[in-house]
Amino acid sequence: MEIVAVLALDQVVPFDLATPIEVFSRTRLPDGRPAYDVRICGEGEVDAGTFTLRPPWDLTGLDGAHTIIVPGRSANPPVPPAVLTALRAAAERGTRIASICSGAFVLAATGLLDGLRATTHWAAAAELARRHPAVEVDPNVLYVDNGQFLTSAGAAAGLDLCLHLIRRDHGSAVAADAARLSVMPLEREGGQAQFIVPDLPPVPRGSELEPVLAWLEENCAAELTLPDIAARAGMSTRTLNRRFREQTGTTPLQWLLRARVRRAQYLLEETGEPVDRIAARTGFGSPAAFRDRFKRVVGTSPQAYRAGFRGRE
Repeated sequence: MEIVAVLALDQVVPFDLATPIEVFSRTRLPDGRPAYDVRICGEGEVDAGTFTLRPPWDLTGLDGAHTIIVPGRSANPPVPPAVLTALRAAAERGTRIASICSGAFVLAATGLLDGLRATTHWAAAAELARRHPAVEVDPNVLYVDNGQFLTSAGAAAGLDLCLHLIRRDHGSAVAADAARLSVMPLEREGGQAQFIVPDLPPVPRGSELEPVLAWLEENCAAELTLPDIAARAGMSTRTLNRRFREQTGTTPLQWLLRARVRRAQYLLEETGEPVDRIAARTGFGSPAAFRDRFKRVVGTSPQAYRAGFRGRE
């Protein structure tokens, strides 16, 4: 039986802590035997916000583990030196180490992710990249598998990661059974980009672009060209491009495309209109162009996005 050690540190996120405990504890082999022995390891009493936890194993519980799971922490405080030492020692032994959500900050602090691609919750991705520039942070995926070291995005993406590890260890049939127990598909379409509403680049209040941006958002379905936008703004196309770069960090046409995708997400969530109709209502030249642009920005198809996010009656 393989040992999975779940590392519980102060300010651990309860959901991230519970996910691997539940998934691995319930996984069974074809003959009915448990596939994993799960240990909760930590340093003394752990503050989990709404409750405190005293792990039954201290850090020596990591020593015999085949896999170590590092859940996220609510504020990403400094990692205790003993934890860094224990994780580095485990890595040297060849132990597989995986993080869930902001647990990537703990793993990155060891230096084990340097030079590797990694992910975390999309809302924390920029901070992870800032703190650890040697890590290639990808905010668009549900998880990244580098072999020995794995990272996942936030919340439910921890389930995706755990099921992926089970499939690596015991094959698709065992993983599919674990997925059914979790009421979870074995593979989800798209990445975490589908959960991010693409914010339109902000501009300062009172900016000379504020009126034209409001006009663009209201008229995003129209066939607008750069000269059309420049005329509305009362500028030359060259000046308009420069102002957009200075105040939004993007071009007028890229800003317009993001506004169209944002509008399409709303229509997919709130209406039952056909995708072709939504393509027309959001200013895309054809349904094919709409599907291509939507998938590039959101990470999944319009149909899959609607299936996952449309509100229920």
